Amino acid sequence: MQYRRAVERLRMLARACDQTRRVPVDEPFLREAYVFGDLVAGADPVEQIEVVLVLNLPPEEVSWGTQPPGTAWLVDFLELDKGGVAYRWRSRRDPVANHRIHDPVRFWSLEGIDESVLEALEHRRAENLRRPATETPAEPADVEEELRTALEHLRAVHAAYWDRKWRREHRGLSRHPEHHLWEAVQGYLDLLDVRGE
Repeated sequence: MQYRRAVERLRMLARACDQTRRVPVDEPFLREAYVFGDLVAGADPVEQIEVVLVLNLPPEEVSWGTQPPGTAWLVDFLELDKGGVAYRWRSRRDPVANHRIHDPVRFWSLEGIDESVLEALEHRRAENLRRPATETPAEPADVEEELRTALEHLRAVHAAYWDRKWRREHRGLSRHPEHHLWEAVQGYLDLLDVRGE
């Protein structure tokens, strides 16, 4: 898609993220949203807008490459399945950056939309998105820890895969048990590849 259209799509996503703050809960489920990749680099055209959505879930429930529990409504609400957006999930307790997510830039948080980020993207001022030299960048997530979490998740999905109750609980909104198994395998293999096995 054209760069300008991609920025407008990101604005729409930011507004949708902001709407989640209206859900009356003690602890909001969606905490932050980041953009990274081609859009931040200023590529034109942009193949996909790459975003990271930070959730109020423990790391063991946000295994790499999978769709964590309770996110189906968020995919639907944010229209992430409409195309043009590649999204990843992260736990609020884990670093946002990892082996695939480089230099993420936050465009939304519980404080609201970061208009300065959207304006910098709109005017292709990527230098305004960089951290000040005095600020220490956050360390990316530890691959070994993510690999351990991914293996535990894969084993849990494998063990429960033929259980009728589990299958029923993991079906709905265009999702099937097969999706969960495939994502668990893909996430684990991706992390193994990074480690060089």
